[in-house]
Amino acid sequence: QIRLAESGGGLVQPGGSLRLSCAGSGFTLDRYGLGWFRQAPGKEREGIVCINSGDSSTYYVDSVKGRFTVSRDNAKNTVFLQMNSRKPEDTAVYYCAGGCAVRGTLVPAEYDYWGQGTQVTVSS
Repeated sequence: QIRLAESGGGLVQPGGSLRLSCAGSGFTLDRYGLGWFRQAPGKEREGIVCINSGDSSTYYVDSVKGRFTVSRDNAKNTVFLQMNSRKPEDTAVYYCAGGCAVRGTLVPAEYDYWGQGTQVTVSS
């Protein structure tokens, strides 16, 4: 059974850091592109970063560029999202998605598998 499971969400103060994990089971994550998405209350789901298969090249949207870093641990079949310099507008449910065959895309329809999401709240 193919499954993605996010963990690491929680409450963080503005300016703080948090690291999310996305563990895959039932398939090898690095054979396909993987993306991180988020959905804030009342807003549409938005893609924020993707990491391609093979060379692990990355693409970040401007709102997180320089603050968020995606990385991969193939031995653990896990992808991480390090989030620094958090802002209140980063508050959202964060999802990882995998199984993408198109490089560099953050179009949700291009991703076959989704985790259940983890809540991240940035507040003082």
